[in-house]
Amino acid sequence: MAIVLIATLDTKGAELEFVRAEIHAHGLETLVIDAGSMGPPAFTPDYDRDAVFARAGTTAEAIKARGDRGGAVADAARGVAVLVKELDDQGKVSGVLAIGGSAGTVIGTSAMRALPFGRPKVMVSTLASGQVRPYVGGSDIMMLYPVADVAGLNRLTRTALANAARAIAGMVAWKTDSENRTSSAQVVSATMFGVTTPCVDRARKTLEGKGFEVLVFHATGIGGQSMEGLIRDGLVDGVLDLTTTELADEQVGGILTAGPDRLEAAGRRGIPQVVSVGALDMVNFGPRDTVPDRFASRLFHVHNETVTLMRTTPDENRAIGRRMADILARARGRVAVILPLRGVSGLDAPGRPFHDPEADKALFDAIRDGLSQAHNVELIELDAHINDPDFADMAVRILTKLMADRQQLNS
Repeated sequence: MAIVLIATLDTKGAELEFVRAEIHAHGLETLVIDAGSMGPPAFTPDYDRDAVFARAGTTAEAIKARGDRGGAVADAARGVAVLVKELDDQGKVSGVLAIGGSAGTVIGTSAMRALPFGRPKVMVSTLASGQVRPYVGGSDIMMLYPVADVAGLNRLTRTALANAARAIAGMVAWKTDSENRTSSAQVVSATMFGVTTPCVDRARKTLEGKGFEVLVFHATGIGGQSMEGLIRDGLVDGVLDLTTTELADEQVGGILTAGPDRLEAAGRRGIPQVVSVGALDMVNFGPRDTVPDRFASRLFHVHNETVTLMRTTPDENRAIGRRMADILARARGRVAVILPLRGVSGLDAPGRPFHDPEADKALFDAIRDGLSQAHNVELIELDAHINDPDFADMAVRILTKLMADRQQLNS
């Protein structure tokens, strides 16, 4: 196995050669991928740009003739991601390190996001001190800001690049007992928000008491993306998706969306899932003065100076419910949907700011209608609030039953 090194060798060749030498000094192997497109590479890589662009359905010659730098970067990102995934599937990748500015960051992190959780990933990027969500997404990418631009070798860049090389060398070479230990415990992923914490905390403790390992994800957009990624990677045996609030942000335009693929991964893998409607009474924004003007007449709750919550309307809830039902009806595995008829969050209980039975009913009715013909989905309605102990206990009972049935079927 080897550490894959990625850069545009026409502009970052000397810098990557320095990184390669540092890694070799630690006794580790490397594979260099050239993602450049214009000038000649500073040295001969293990995989040249022809190998990269072939995997993007084009050629290095065509890219150069086109003269479109933006298009070249996009094609290089696609090609490198495919190539690195191929190498990983062949068992050749122990980690990935890339260096670059904006283009190199797009290319390098595209490859990193194609790899499973736990594979060491280090991106030395001049963008690392800013908004990195577009590059990191839900992956475990470590980003290092080099302070000076990665343009030549000097006292700053040598230090930053050497630190990056030593970091990934340490990640690859030093394995702790806790990392190497395998566990027979089944893994459950769960989603939680502050307004559903009592429910999910109780469910988590109960599941852990039964011997399950529970991974809780904060439903802040990135949390949902991270969970979906781990499910896609096959690291999750069952899903307790009680807090689906990210769907509201995706539907209405809030800042905590997890993207259009939220709720899809478990169904595609066919693993058991228990799903509910936690915190679908709200859409998330930043400080109050950042809320778009088109929502000026809506009902808000200022959670704190950086978080403003907006109550969803019956029409919005109806659309969210239809989307949930459509996704879950296509799941390949068994699904249970539990509706808490007395409220979906800590703000939706009687007497609380977002209590709105009409909006909740629109959500529930849309889910009922959408799942009426879905033979793989069991719909359960509980006369309880989502944070009532009975709700959490029922969710655990159903999920453990679905997981036990699947395990018995596969044994």
